[in-house]
Amino acid sequence: MIDRRTFLALLGAAAASPTIAASRLLAAEPEWLYLAARKVGSAFEAAVIDPAGRALLSLPLETRGHSFAYDRARREAVAFVRELGGRALAFAPGREPVLFAPGEGRHFYGHGAFSADGNVLLATENDYETGDGVIGLYDPGAGFRRLGEFGTRGVGPHEAILMPDRKTLCVANGGIATHPDYGEVKLNLAEMSPSLAYLDIATGDLLEEVRLPADLHQLSIRHLALSADGAVWFGCQYEGPLTDDPPLVGRHVRGRDPELFAGPPELRREFQNYVGSVAVDGAGAIVATSSPRGGLVAFWDAATGRSLGADLMPSVCGVGALEEGGFLLTSADGESASLASPLAPPHATLARDRDIAWDNHLTPIPNWR
Repeated sequence: MIDRRTFLALLGAAAASPTIAASRLLAAEPEWLYLAARKVGSAFEAAVIDPAGRALLSLPLETRGHSFAYDRARREAVAFVRELGGRALAFAPGREPVLFAPGEGRHFYGHGAFSADGNVLLATENDYETGDGVIGLYDPGAGFRRLGEFGTRGVGPHEAILMPDRKTLCVANGGIATHPDYGEVKLNLAEMSPSLAYLDIATGDLLEEVRLPADLHQLSIRHLALSADGAVWFGCQYEGPLTDDPPLVGRHVRGRDPELFAGPPELRREFQNYVGSVAVDGAGAIVATSSPRGGLVAFWDAATGRSLGADLMPSVCGVGALEEGGFLLTSADGESASLASPLAPPHATLARDRDIAWDNHLTPIPNWR
């Protein structure tokens, strides 16, 4: 981690020319841009990139970034980190970036979402003392002052998404307990109990809870995306024996049991028991699930769960819907690529820079006009 003085100097340099950065974004032609975290050499950054994988804006992060939340009302983005003690960074063209920390005895889990009106940021966090997951609540209008929290009814919450009713937050409780005294050691693999929890964002009340079968209690639910019909698609990471090959992709519709989709056996083996990101195309009809361990992106019919095949790309993890259909991909090997259609691979390489390691996620946002 860089020291505070160095970080503030870098942040000041980035903030000194926000209008220049804004003008570049305003001049960009595409309707959609993408938020991505990356490592450039030894430095960590939050970046805004175009559909060709070119960075239009970048800001330094104190430590490794993970994913983002975006508020359409204020056109403001928040870059989340997962490292213990790491602070989140809020930024927008033409405005000074804001650093903010989680509450005492908490750390960010790398994901969050804004309320529909943009008045509250909801972040997945860990409570050190109890080991329980919480949703931290922050006020964007007051420098992201912490307002409070409510429980996620589970352990190790990772991604959280706002449901179409704009009142409900769906949280992926991964089920893995960690504590700062033990670094990244997973403390409860034998007792894991992952879940999907649907929470009222106004009260924190539990509206619905979904758990996987007991024999899959080590299938950690991590990442989420919504299809056009409002179903929650989820990707998992298996913490059981390496010789097992459980299904890693699922779908849940409120009021029903969750469905799991295995796909062909050879595809399931290629995942190496790890899904790193989930995305849905612009039409909400095709789901993409990536595995950096397996070096592939697999595609699924959102209506039926049928496997649509896969595309190979080393260390790929970031997946974001393209405006014209298909997906933009990024990898830890510094590659950016487009896939016009999952039905017609292979992908087309857009850019490659071995000094850049893209992190796990891509977040599409409207062009900052």
